[in-house]
Amino acid sequence: MKVDPTYLGEVQDVSGATVSVALSDSTASGLSFINGYGYRVGQVGSYVRIPLGYVDLFGIVSQAGAGAVPDRVKGNHPFGNRWLKVQLVGEGIKLGGFRRGISQFPTVGDTVCLVTELELQSIYGANAGPHLVRIGHLASTESIPAFVDIDLLVTRHSAVVGTTGCGKSTTVAGLLASLSDPADYPSARILVLDLHGEYGKALEDRAKVFRVNPDVGLPGGSLCVPYWALNFEELLSVATGPLGDRGRSVFMEAVLKAKRDALEVSPIAGVSIGSLTVDTPVPFSIHKLWFDLHCAEHATYLVDVDKTKSKEQWKPALVMEGDEPLCPGDAMSVTEPLYRAPKNDRDDADKVQLGTSSKNVRGPLAQLAARLRDTRFDFIFRPGKWTPDAEGRVQEDIDTCVSAWIGGDDPIGILDVSGIPENILDELVGALLRITYDALFWARKLPEGGRERPLLVVLEEAHLYLNSGQEGQAARTVRRIAKEGRKYGVGMMLVSQRPSEIDSTILSQCGTLFAMRLANRKDRAMIASSSTDELEGLFAMLPVLRTGEAIVAGEAVRLPLRTQIDPPPMNRRPDSVDPKVIAKIDAEGGFDGPGGWNQRRDPSNYAELVRMWRAQQPTPQQIKVEPEEGGRK
Repeated sequence: MKVDPTYLGEVQDVSGATVSVALSDSTASGLSFINGYGYRVGQVGSYVRIPLGYVDLFGIVSQAGAGAVPDRVKGNHPFGNRWLKVQLVGEGIKLGGFRRGISQFPTVGDTVCLVTELELQSIYGANAGPHLVRIGHLASTESIPAFVDIDLLVTRHSAVVGTTGCGKSTTVAGLLASLSDPADYPSARILVLDLHGEYGKALEDRAKVFRVNPDVGLPGGSLCVPYWALNFEELLSVATGPLGDRGRSVFMEAVLKAKRDALEVSPIAGVSIGSLTVDTPVPFSIHKLWFDLHCAEHATYLVDVDKTKSKEQWKPALVMEGDEPLCPGDAMSVTEPLYRAPKNDRDDADKVQLGTSSKNVRGPLAQLAARLRDTRFDFIFRPGKWTPDAEGRVQEDIDTCVSAWIGGDDPIGILDVSGIPENILDELVGALLRITYDALFWARKLPEGGRERPLLVVLEEAHLYLNSGQEGQAARTVRRIAKEGRKYGVGMMLVSQRPSEIDSTILSQCGTLFAMRLANRKDRAMIASSSTDELEGLFAMLPVLRTGEAIVAGEAVRLPLRTQIDPPPMNRRPDSVDPKVIAKIDAEGGFDGPGGWNQRRDPSNYAELVRMWRAQQPTPQQIKVEPEEGGRK
């Protein structure tokens, strides 16, 4: 009788998708050779096959040795090291290929075999069509490529997690380069929220970068987020901060009136006075809104002593210089008018009194005025061509803004938010996502919508604004995308070094996980609990993964796999490389690049450092500044 060289043992216990396997006494432990290939028997992360007639069940070894012995038989098997625990993940039909999930379960006594390289190639390497994109190769077998299904990667969401220095950003850059290849995917559409300005250089030939502070040394445009495109809650968060019920009512009435007045001057298709709400994206002048509320709150009035004039005819008591007001104020420059102090002496010909329409919102108005004057907020309150005049008229509508982000000639739009003030980061990230999602949601039956041309949104450093328990605008919008984005063609990819800090509701909606090196136990536990596959043993390998190596599990891969990610070319790597403390010496005896403590010190020029700091421009300009004394050549 011919012995099957792949035979490992028999099924001895079945509990759902977990199978306990007793290795046969004839199975050699350690390294086994089959058709010239060497295989590690029972290695955690290796694959096994359970033949059941026309169907082969496939599983992954998650535990080996004494810990894999079922509790009920531990007393009868003192030599419990010859056991395997296997997690079933899919099945192969001999006439129809491989598919995720299983239609039947094994029973006690069924044969368990080792999966050969030829069988792995039939699972991973076969039928590589346009819906599959290569990400690397199996860590154990370089000849077998690793593919992900683009349909399931985008629409069912994904997450790339790993500690600093594991190659996470390089992996994301490589994925985006593959997904945006114009030869294969000329209609790809990807939006990246880049918190540290890392991806502009890596994807410069196929991405349009929008920066809060445009770097004159780099290509790209200005990131403008028109305040009037925000909904009321987002606008308050950015403009005034939290308000009480009284203040909210005052500002809600003022915003609604400003939008109504602007709509009467410049009608907009699809919007009528009757359908207008405080959240409708209609241009209006927030500078004029501030000015009108400020005057109502602070103005004093000249009152005739003879009482013959009504209050509506009272004249503002501006401080005068001759026949002209000393400072009448100006809305667009956020200049406050100068009023006379209240005075009610009986002997005066005129009495100066406060107005009767005070709203008791002086604090929020002062906050709004400060932010309108702060140039760091110009990308919101003075957004270039989208800035309304006093009547609410704009040069460009919101369609050109959204089109620039996700509808340009380049397949990737990068929103570099590294220059956004930290205190409004959550609100702005949420607003950017909400504007984009709402646009695609309402355009779902148009060619520009997500159903005909899906959008992938990449959220870098997601743990900063998607913390567990956080109820900010970003978290609310991402939860909405996670739960219903699939139906409207909006997928997301979370990128984080601390998955344990991300809201579990959001992370659990990610159908595919790219888990790179993670040393923190809480992070590993979060990934294991969020995975659609029961692979605790496989995820226990996360602390020892090599740089650029990942465990990929979920819907976009046929079987969970440990893969070495293909690194992109050097010119496509993100600007996140660790600085060199000690520079390497090349073959010619020189250093392999600038920097390093072991190189001769360059002349110091701290004046240039301060100039770039003040200008918020990281690219050196051709401005001659003398180096300080003592700099060595």
